Amino acid sequence: MASVRIREAKEGDCGDILRLIRELAEFENLSDQVKISEEALRADGFGENPFYHCLVAEILPASGELLGPCVVGYGIYYFIYSTWKGRTIYLEDIYVMPEYRGQGIGSKIIKKVAEVALDKGCSQFRLAVLDWNQRAMDLYKALGACDLTEAEGWHFFRFEEEAMRKLAGK
Repeated sequence: MASVRIREAKEGDCGDILRLIRELAEFENLSDQVKISEEALRADGFGENPFYHCLVAEILPASGELLGPCVVGYGIYYFIYSTWKGRTIYLEDIYVMPEYRGQGIGSKIIKKVAEVALDKGCSQFRLAVLDWNQRAMDLYKALGACDLTEAEGWHFFRFEEEAMRKLAGK
């Protein structure tokens, strides 16, 4: 197996991150929902107060190869707060290109997010997965995650922009 490095994303990675976001959306049959741009990723992730943080997984070239590292996966995370547990990290996306799956890259991204969480004093690491993605659920459980839907009956909700506008009277 080629050498893999997990590192914090740099502003110059935004093109690769957007490419992988689009691949993930296609995998989830939600391509029509991707509205983010490379410029927005730059502005939102690399300013003074970033809205998100990102790890990238890159395959490193063998010695003597002329090609540079190739970004094959990513994990976007941010910090939230639990009124019961305090500091929490939320992994919004994790994606590895299909041809690189099964090599432990996803596990390496998850382990790196756990390291960041502990370094920042977080007591929890949360993520969500679509109910049909059994392979991902099996991986998370194998790594020690608790399925809150099974264990506690939690359902996650979101308010889209139109609903927020109605709520805010705008």
